[in-house]
Amino acid sequence: MRNLLRKLLELLIVYASGIISEIGSIHQFRNEEALAKYAGIIWRKNQSGNFEADDTKMTKTGNHYLRYYLIEAANSVKNYVDTYNTFYHKKFNEVTVHQHKRSLALTSRKLVRLIYGLLSKGQLYNKNH
Repeated sequence: MRNLLRKLLELLIVYASGIISEIGSIHQFRNEEALAKYAGIIWRKNQSGNFEADDTKMTKTGNHYLRYYLIEAANSVKNYVDTYNTFYHKKFNEVTVHQHKRSLALTSRKLVRLIYGLLSKGQLYNKNH
């Protein structure tokens, strides 16, 4: 058990370091949506007239290293933080197609909101708030 926790901590340090180094200054982004767009964790609009497609692809433009770190970090965080685990499974059960990829991308987007909030306010994470 101790080795598992140590390995997890080492992984999260690598992801956090990668995320912070790829973001650079958080002040270059006006909001979390801009940060998500920079990472390429946004979805294309597919619409015509009153039609809007439900199954759209993630753009995957932007910084692919940041996108990798965010998605991998979200995959780890969902296993150890109850809020993210609940969110992941809620999104997983909403659809029948691309369940894991969609849920993981949406969980990554939730993580982007947290990261943006913490970095822009200069705060540390507190799971009680």
